[in-house]
Amino acid sequence: MTGLEHWNDAVRLAEDRLVTDGPEGADELDVATLARAALTSEHHFRRMFSALAGMPLGEYVRRRRLTLATAEVVAGRPVLDVAVRHGYTSADAFTRAFRAFHGLTPQQARRPGAVLRSQPRLAFHLRIEGATTVRHRIEHTDPFRLVGRHARLPLVFTGENTALTAFEAGLPADLDARLAALADVPGLAGVLAASSGFEEGRTDGSSFDYHRAAATTRPVADLPADLDVLEVPAHQWVVLEAVGDLPDGLGPALQGLWASAYGEWFPANPYRTVLGPELLRVTISEDRRTGRGELWLPVEPA
Repeated sequence: MTGLEHWNDAVRLAEDRLVTDGPEGADELDVATLARAALTSEHHFRRMFSALAGMPLGEYVRRRRLTLATAEVVAGRPVLDVAVRHGYTSADAFTRAFRAFHGLTPQQARRPGAVLRSQPRLAFHLRIEGATTVRHRIEHTDPFRLVGRHARLPLVFTGENTALTAFEAGLPADLDARLAALADVPGLAGVLAASSGFEEGRTDGSSFDYHRAAATTRPVADLPADLDVLEVPAHQWVVLEAVGDLPDGLGPALQGLWASAYGEWFPANPYRTVLGPELLRVTISEDRRTGRGELWLPVEPA
């Protein structure tokens, strides 16, 4: 059995828990059970599902439940019965979710010609790609600290993250030089863009902690008091590399690192993600014509 077949087993298991005919209605989704079916950890299951499906697991389940419930509403089943059967606490709660999904109330959905949405059942399939290899290496680090400035910002999947741009524009002019002088972790020299504290599902618009920081082993007592500190335990990392021409080619190359990681590298390699900060390190060539990026993701053997 291939790894993708195990993931499809997990999807089938989730489908079985969307609805029941008993008085208890829909089963609670046990993510740990789904992760075991996929032969991975709960953290990695959530992260990979979101990356591969394009939506968090909870959003997929919500859409699937509403898709199944819609067929019953259109068939004339009482709204309260449908609501309970699909895990909603009341007809009002179900109606609000129904309207958010379809833009219509259950009563409007029964009218002839009503246009409704549906979420197809998800299945993972092998897609043959790989015209080029994914450049990567495995690194190990002892405990260190991220020291710098950080802010709680919204995730933005497409276009400019104006909140991040404004945050960096407001940083002191001498910050990068101060951070670079503190950096002493092998392989992580210079200034890093670090991300941590993601909300579950990592949906567009959800919050995360963004750090403009350096990786250092210096004791906290020896660090400047005006800088924030994040403790990072010992980790194993996969480091993916990308190169792009300046000024316009580096940004897309860096954005593609996450797609390469979750769409190509993890499905092909016996590792899984673990909770920890994600680090992005960028260096510019001496002639300033190209830039090189490294994405550091914390991992463990699967």
